[in-house]
Amino acid sequence: MKYTFWSKEDCLRRPISLSLILLCLISFHSFSQNGPDLFSVNTNGKGKKMGIDINSVKQLTDRKEYDSQPSFINEYQMVFSAADDKGNHDIIVYNFENKKFTNLSKTGDRGEFSPTITDCGQYISAVVMEEDGTQKLWLYPTNYEPAELLYDDIEPVGYYDWYDNKGAMFILGDPNKLVYANGRDDIWTIDSNIGRSIKTRPKTSQIGYLSVTNSNENEALGFMLYDIDSRKKTQNFFALPGSQDFIWLDKNTILMARQNELFLRDIRNKNWVSLGAISSESHESITRLAYSPDLEVLVFAMNRK
Repeated sequence: MKYTFWSKEDCLRRPISLSLILLCLISFHSFSQNGPDLFSVNTNGKGKKMGIDINSVKQLTDRKEYDSQPSFINEYQMVFSAADDKGNHDIIVYNFENKKFTNLSKTGDRGEFSPTITDCGQYISAVVMEEDGTQKLWLYPTNYEPAELLYDDIEPVGYYDWYDNKGAMFILGDPNKLVYANGRDDIWTIDSNIGRSIKTRPKTSQIGYLSVTNSNENEALGFMLYDIDSRKKTQNFFALPGSQDFIWLDKNTILMARQNELFLRDIRNKNWVSLGAISSESHESITRLAYSPDLEVLVFAMNRK
């Protein structure tokens, strides 16, 4: 059994270059009929008072291949998973200042999915699919040192998030389950039959996720909170019917989408508030979401019609 656990002090000692020196510029402007593309829209206000400027919608990618799973890594850059023409997925960085795309990874023998920044900010983590189908969590140093396997025998990882430099992971299976790697020989099973979104609640010790088991007749999944410190699980409400993806805008506000329409909710209240619908002749069905309060930009994936 092999694990790599690291502390905040270890992370701070590692050199970092978030300017992400260009390895390989790629073009995202071929036209096609298939995979999802990324869009951005400007926002105003914060938390439950956030709004969007419908007239500011921009299409960031336009290719036949898969471009999705966006996540901001600092105030001006985001990462996402992108497939090449052979179906292999790499981690791509988009810079909102210079409007350029950059390969953080370019590997022909594996695919990288669900990239995000780690707690300490020194790594981009990703689910790596090997040629044999193995799916494990890896760390890609932002200074371009070699990637590191994190949890050797926790697999197959589908989705994940971080709390206290440790992974909360969706493990594929029958049923799937949510686990938390608290220590080398201390892997907690939090729940089973969960949705794909796992998001740590800001400024708390709680992991937010959706429960398939606790869904209702309107196809709304139960919105769950698991507190790492107290090891208590609660269901707060039902998520937006028919939706699996959510993000936190702040400690008390979540954002979800249904079809082309965006909704937010203060989890202390009952009502969903519509921010408006995204109009597109070529795309439909908003899925993955990412938000930068510094840039006041919301990024989302939409599928081609």
